[in-house]
Amino acid sequence: MKLSEIYEDRAIASNVMPKISFEVFPPKGGESEFPLLYQELNLLKKYNPVLVSLTWGAGGNNNNSMELVKSLLTDLKLNVMAHFTCICNSKENVEKHIKEIESLGIENVLALRGDEPQDIEVCHNDFRYANELVEFIKSKTDLSIAVAGYPEGHIESPDLEFDIENLKRKVDSGADAIYTQLFFNNDMYFSYVEKVRKQGISVPIIPGIMPVISYKQIERMTSLARVSVPVNMREKLERYKDRPEDIKKFGIEYASEQCCSLIQSGVSGLHFYTLNKAYSTANILDNIMSVV
Repeated sequence: MKLSEIYEDRAIASNVMPKISFEVFPPKGGESEFPLLYQELNLLKKYNPVLVSLTWGAGGNNNNSMELVKSLLTDLKLNVMAHFTCICNSKENVEKHIKEIESLGIENVLALRGDEPQDIEVCHNDFRYANELVEFIKSKTDLSIAVAGYPEGHIESPDLEFDIENLKRKVDSGADAIYTQLFFNNDMYFSYVEKVRKQGISVPIIPGIMPVISYKQIERMTSLARVSVPVNMREKLERYKDRPEDIKKFGIEYASEQCCSLIQSGVSGLHFYTLNKAYSTANILDNIMSVV
């Protein structure tokens, strides 16, 4: 099912359960660790995800595994959205992977610029920006394309307005949906949606949720991306800094409240960055399903 069909009824009434999706990444240990990922996803399948997105690899490391894609499709019977990055990539390589993706029956991809490699100064090859990748995929295929949105602006953008201009280029090039970067302040998401809509962008904007599971995770995420931590949240994290179980419990409670507020506003979907672990995401979904 394509993105346009998944989010067809995106004007959902408040307090109605939105479409649920998950993001996972290829395990660092390769195929030997695939069974561990399958165990986690089997725990999440009961929540009927509309899709599971599979990353291309963090830090510019294109370690996506077609074997994993095939297994998620055939063994777990999941609707997979494969990621494509264009930094250091060629049109020839992208077209090759498009054909492979289509041959598997996959209908959706997430098109990203990707992270700049740290060991070389320039590596653009045939693409420089994500909108160029979107345009190329659209010219070669009938795949439905999602792109990334940044409620607080991309870390490399001078400001949010500039970033939204880039987002409009991606949508005008053929994107069908936007999945946002994680955020911890719902007001920033609502403000972002309002600003994006004012620019004439009408495609679904799906909020990305990442439950806090450790103090180090927060330190890492806020150093890699433009993600602010509200004062009340920061105070709790500092209090539980050396109590990992309490941090995980707090992360579940905080994300559950976040999701309930988003559902009340009528969002059409919730996209969970699972970090390949089911526990926190499953608990959050149990919490919100009990009140929706």
